[in-house]
Amino acid sequence: MLWYTRFMEAYPKDLEELELNFSSEEACRDYLASLRWPNGFLCPACGHGESWRLADGLFKCKKCSRKTSVTSGTIFEGTRKPLASWFRAIWWVTSQKNGASALGLMRVLGLGSYKTAWTWLHKLRRAMVRPGRERLTGTVQVDETFIGGTRPGKRGRGAEGKTLVLIVAQENGKAVGRIRLVKIPDASSKSLEGAIRETVDPGTQVKTDGWKGYNGLGALGYDHKVVRKSEDVGANLLPLCHRVASLLKRWLGGTHQGAVSHEHLAYYLDEYTFRFNRRTSRSRGMLFYRLLQNAVAMEPVRFKEISLSVRGRNHKIQT
Repeated sequence: MLWYTRFMEAYPKDLEELELNFSSEEACRDYLASLRWPNGFLCPACGHGESWRLADGLFKCKKCSRKTSVTSGTIFEGTRKPLASWFRAIWWVTSQKNGASALGLMRVLGLGSYKTAWTWLHKLRRAMVRPGRERLTGTVQVDETFIGGTRPGKRGRGAEGKTLVLIVAQENGKAVGRIRLVKIPDASSKSLEGAIRETVDPGTQVKTDGWKGYNGLGALGYDHKVVRKSEDVGANLLPLCHRVASLLKRWLGGTHQGAVSHEHLAYYLDEYTFRFNRRTSRSRGMLFYRLLQNAVAMEPVRFKEISLSVRGRNHKIQT
């Protein structure tokens, strides 16, 4: 079936190609189908691989007769906007070197609602982390930084109103390779070890300071090396982590003017990681392709789920 094979590893090279190839809903649906089912349609109900393509764009399973939309079960599920608008939004988001704001997206797409632009961006931020992404290897530096203020304080102390973020920076000579950023509740060994196990492969050399929360890394299979005895957050940080922390805070304060809630911070960290790890890519089209790949692999999320705070109350919409 050429409707899903003709797009394999293909992506627009510039805005002109985007507009030319994805001006119709049919073309957008075909492209999403090629990303969602690269080896051909699979029925989400019974797993059968043969279907009829209906006139309304749905796929009808030849075995169980279930009708499936290419957008069902993805972040596009239930959208009332054309897929072509979503494609333009994703192109714009991946083309912004310093990040995207809801106001900017609203202006570019001519959206009449700030709420719509804000919701779209938060959905796309959730898609910036590829399901099952690989963990970092080689040698990494690990440290924490506080987001939300400059008040000094020991780990877990004197940090009211601030959020603790674990920084994992892969060494690439003297430069920073890939990074991982994880919002953590505190600097206990449980929190630190859990975040490191999630982001770093066992056997990797992990460089940290002398904080006791890292003492169990050797028992978990890591080559743990203490390179700094100081335990103060924000003082004499490991160089690569320090660099990443400075750039992250500058980005949050510049692109988003610091208007990032603690409840949504993890998704902004995912956006920053996505952009940082692809900072040397010369192909905007490839970034567009990768984000769409992730988007069709993500479960749908509603505005209400995004806007609710951790306390269960409606949270003020912020960029």
